[in-house]
Amino acid sequence: MSKIAITDYITNPNIEREILGELLGTELAEDTEILLVWHEQINEKYIKKLPKLKAVQRYGVGYDNLDLEMLKKKDIIACNNPDYGVDEVSDTTVAMIMNIVRGVLLYNHNAKTYFNSWQENINNKIKRNCEITIGIVGAGRIGGSVILKCNALKFKTIFYDKYKEQGYEKMLSSKRSDSLEEVLKNADIISLHVPLSKETKGMVNRSFLKQMKKGASIVNTARGGLFESLDVLYDALKNNSLSQLAVDVLPEEPPQKGKLINAWRNAEEWINGRLVINPHTSYYSQQALTELRTKAALNALRIYNGQVPFNRLY
Repeated sequence: MSKIAITDYITNPNIEREILGELLGTELAEDTEILLVWHEQINEKYIKKLPKLKAVQRYGVGYDNLDLEMLKKKDIIACNNPDYGVDEVSDTTVAMIMNIVRGVLLYNHNAKTYFNSWQENINNKIKRNCEITIGIVGAGRIGGSVILKCNALKFKTIFYDKYKEQGYEKMLSSKRSDSLEEVLKNADIISLHVPLSKETKGMVNRSFLKQMKKGASIVNTARGGLFESLDVLYDALKNNSLSQLAVDVLPEEPPQKGKLINAWRNAEEWINGRLVINPHTSYYSQQALTELRTKAALNALRIYNGQVPFNRLY
């Protein structure tokens, strides 16, 4: 019996089993009613052998691997898990912002060539935090957390989020913009915090980059699919219209060949210190992973017991 089944990634379901007991299985069965999903693509082909399926619980925040239209049509509940790891992702974002602002990795790279001089080798582009504007695109849990932390570091902050109610900016003590264009025009660093959807897929394209302040930078800890392609980012970095790029997510993971990835892997001189790539790990801390798995299992149990689920996607 496997009333609730884990589809992938989790090899030792000790946390889930403590909550779900004998309801839990790691293999699909005809009586499976609820799926706990990590990376697996949940589409019509995948669920065709699950006649009793009632719900799909995504472990993480993103849900672009779930065919929501199909699930909705079949009256199958779909939920995500957005309220774990907020501090982890926002802390990573702020760390990337601070690296850009203070030039930590760039100094580290350049200092390797300093043999006859040292302290006088300053980066004359560096400014005080209070002179720098951070533009947040998407001011939900994580984007909002980034704004509050940047405020504490004395940055100027501006955000665009058309889905947030009026007055939300007062809670964040931030300037709200009614257009993405205004944020791109005024921000020294753009930080992306929107989900991947039909509306946002490929939003960072040549037009987006052209509207940015010349010499600004981008941080993306949200979704790799927000980039139209890595080639447009390569070109922007190469011609210095984009100063620096820091990402935790890529359109293809792990990344394969391409101009930007090749330059990064080969540590080409022009890109050193200007490009930071993390392997989609900003969500992680020991505590966050436990919270992630616990909340997913608890919500699956709510659904199984006929209670109203948290974080339903439709």
